[in-house]
Amino acid sequence: METIRTVELFAGVGGFRLGLEAASDKFKVIWANQWEPSMREQYAFDCYTAHFGSGKHHVCQDIAKAKTNVPDHDLLVGGFPCQDYSIMKKNSAGIEGTKGVLWWQIDDILREKRPKYVLLENVDRIIRSPAKQCGRDFSIILRCLYEKGYAVEWRVINAADYGYAQRRRRTFIMAYHNQTHVFRDFAEIVCVQGLKSMHQHIIENGILAKAFPVQSHSRSYVESWVDELEYADIPDVSKTQRVYLYNAGVMMNGRIYSVDVFPRQAAPIPLRDILERAPVDEHYFLRDKDMPQWVYAKGAKHEKRRKRDGSQYYFSEGSVQFPEPLDKPSRTMLTSESQIGRTSHVVQDQATGRLRVLTPIECERLNGFPDGWTDTGMPERMRYFCMGNALVIPLVTRIASALTTTIQSEEDSNAS
Repeated sequence: METIRTVELFAGVGGFRLGLEAASDKFKVIWANQWEPSMREQYAFDCYTAHFGSGKHHVCQDIAKAKTNVPDHDLLVGGFPCQDYSIMKKNSAGIEGTKGVLWWQIDDILREKRPKYVLLENVDRIIRSPAKQCGRDFSIILRCLYEKGYAVEWRVINAADYGYAQRRRRTFIMAYHNQTHVFRDFAEIVCVQGLKSMHQHIIENGILAKAFPVQSHSRSYVESWVDELEYADIPDVSKTQRVYLYNAGVMMNGRIYSVDVFPRQAAPIPLRDILERAPVDEHYFLRDKDMPQWVYAKGAKHEKRRKRDGSQYYFSEGSVQFPEPLDKPSRTMLTSESQIGRTSHVVQDQATGRLRVLTPIECERLNGFPDGWTDTGMPERMRYFCMGNALVIPLVTRIASALTTTIQSEEDSNAS
């Protein structure tokens, strides 16, 4: 197999690259970009270069400026910023938000370079964003890819369903250009068999189906279109499109088919198994003076609160387990991990029986990073932040393995 020239956008501390390289040495990252505009110190980029080296092919610059230097490549990957789609952000603005608009930088690169393959990752909510016009943002992304000659698969994957230690749900988007055999073969069978072949692509034949086997599917499905016969242009899609998409789907030549699928589950790694065996430092243990704040944050609430305009309302939420159960996979890790709050993990230390937060190494393990990966000089709070922003590496490895099989088949077909 020939080298797969790869460009990594929004690279963070290198999770995509680690996942690709674990699948095959044929993936060669020839250009990578990481830039956090809200931070003076670029800790994630420093971590990336500490492991993968520095040079003109590793760029710490706003992608809006750096995109003109992206070289020709075969595969574009990236976990584009998700804050404007996240359910943890109230009134998320989606593709119109400060970070959601970074999709258009990807779009510009695809328009210019037309790589054969595209693999993107974002939060599960992206397929139904924004709430006021369900499915608009993802339909815009699909229309952009359609206009540039791509077919698309997507799946919402919970890492714990496939045997990993974190209940982290993320949307993976796999696209392939009409210059590839996988596109042409799929297009041909869709022309003959229609929706039946699109359904089989989701259940069995697609790249994501091979990476993440499906046990069953719902009986309900959605069929829609984003082509120019249905919508004149991107502004028309943005103004009028509304569609409830399921957790799996495909698009071929502007035709969309989507259905809920249920994974062929593997036993997840329990939280207990990722905890450090050696004694941990005292500062990870909960302090007595902070305990009332922890109890309040983790507990159930039904309380009167006041809006900015002075009106009152009742806020309610249920409790979360405190401490975390060690015989189950962890909840989703966020960038605020270890801070006093509802979403931070608190565990009972197995050596002392005392309550403590997770260590940075344990957070790295939840995402499949090597121990100490982020211990490159950044403050400890940033180690948590970087892991809250990261993806689960083994999921990328599974997709990359399925992709290399597809590429090898294509090369074999060309050779014959």
